[in-house]
Amino acid sequence: MMGSDVALHLMEQLLWGALLICAPILVCTLVVGLVVSVLQVVTQIQDMSLTFIPKLVATILALTMFGSWMLRKLLIFARELITNIPNYF
Repeated sequence: MMGSDVALHLMEQLLWGALLICAPILVCTLVVGLVVSVLQVVTQIQDMSLTFIPKLVATILALTMFGSWMLRKLLIFARELITNIPNYF
């Protein structure tokens, strides 16, 4: 039977892994959103598509740049989890 300490350790690894995998996309979208918001304040243009389209493009670019790294991290975590199943019981 899996102990609570093992389950907590797995949950900690899962949450840190998820944060690490999502961070490049979230940071890129955050930076683009802040830059577009500052430009909107300076130019007084309040168009909703002006904020959505650059964020979408930034997200696609971040996925293209960091996608293979993100997938590799996810596969490493899944492989370690599956290979260590006998050790958990």
